[in-house]
Amino acid sequence: MLDVALQFLRNELKSYMLARTGTESVDVKPSKIADETGKYAFDSETIGACLINIEEERTLMSQLPEYTYTNGQHVVLEPRLKLNLYVMFAANFKQYDVALKYLSLILTFFQSHPYFSSEQYPALDPRIEKLVVELQSLNYEQLNQVWTFIGGEHLPSVVYRMRMVAVQDEAQTAVQPPLTIIKSSLQSR
Repeated sequence: MLDVALQFLRNELKSYMLARTGTESVDVKPSKIADETGKYAFDSETIGACLINIEEERTLMSQLPEYTYTNGQHVVLEPRLKLNLYVMFAANFKQYDVALKYLSLILTFFQSHPYFSSEQYPALDPRIEKLVVELQSLNYEQLNQVWTFIGGEHLPSVVYRMRMVAVQDEAQTAVQPPLTIIKSSLQSR
């Protein structure tokens, strides 16, 4: 599901940039930022989208299993795991002003599209109920730690938190027979 959410954002962002610039020359590529040698893991003249952290959304965490009715059986599924994904968009361009131009397009895209739902965006996988994208403001120390962790030289970049990606194993944990008889009795006092 993580790959589906990131690929959806990539496609929407790429369409937005095409509409604003009129050219398909710039790609948004889901990729790690740097390889094991410290070189950039995505091509020049490209925007890299890298998942840098995953956080469980505990405030909306469900404790109870989900029950569905499938093929005449009551199926029990474990509750969904709701996640927040931290995604870094880094602009790898030879000309610094071009990198800033595309970084500005990313900022304006998410400023004008902070919320995605499968009703509004048919390309969004229906298993993803909604995505809320929030800009993360990192201070100098945090930004330095992120780039040190990634292992690359600093590029113009921005970090967003993508809220509410739900992950659920489709394998059932139990099957319960359906209710076929309901008995009740009334007694007087």
